[in-house]
Amino acid sequence: MISVVIPTLNAEASLGETLNALIPAAVEGVVREVIIVDGGSSDHTLKIADASGATIVHAPSGRGAQLMAGAKTAKGTWLLFLHADTVLEAGWSREAAVFMERVDRGKLQPTAAAFRFALDDHSWQPRLVEAGVAFRSSVLKLPYGDQGLLIQRALHDEVGGFHALPLMEDVDLVRRLGRRRIVTLRTAAVTSAVRYRRDGYALRVLRNLTCLMLYRLGVPIDTIMRIYR
Repeated sequence: MISVVIPTLNAEASLGETLNALIPAAVEGVVREVIIVDGGSSDHTLKIADASGATIVHAPSGRGAQLMAGAKTAKGTWLLFLHADTVLEAGWSREAAVFMERVDRGKLQPTAAAFRFALDDHSWQPRLVEAGVAFRSSVLKLPYGDQGLLIQRALHDEVGGFHALPLMEDVDLVRRLGRRRIVTLRTAAVTSAVRYRRDGYALRVLRNLTCLMLYRLGVPIDTIMRIYR
């Protein structure tokens, strides 16, 4: 039913846990295939992917281009785009299955779903970040890619899928979907807090918000990339 698409680039530290969280759903038949789209890893990412039985696709480095390549390869009627450092909470497939059934049966208009954002850090700063993301997701209807995106193939194709952007590919797609076609599920997508701890929570959040604002103002992606990095 679901084709899971995961873009990777030197993701050996986190990929195994991300894949393990998909195993119960694969056993239940909810996940049909897992596609690893690699952008040129030089570590053990591909060995981990191969050992898991995932389909491996090679694409130019850049999350937008990699997600595009994965979507083209996918065979499922539903697509789940997931970051390589994001682990779905146990039982995620049950809520996802209910959501997909409602869409497939016409009880809910064609709609995409993101998961509830969480960080794997138990200090107080992550709770503030999570609260901010919850507001952005529920009120502004603007989830980011690290929340995952579960979308019907037909709706994905209708809006044109991901574009080959090096940054903001998730925001670009969500904007084309529109506020009325996005919901946030209760199940958490737990993302690694390594980058937040490395950069500092305040600086990381400020940089993300700055990049989003510049994107909304029409600043070229190359300029935003320099700021982000």
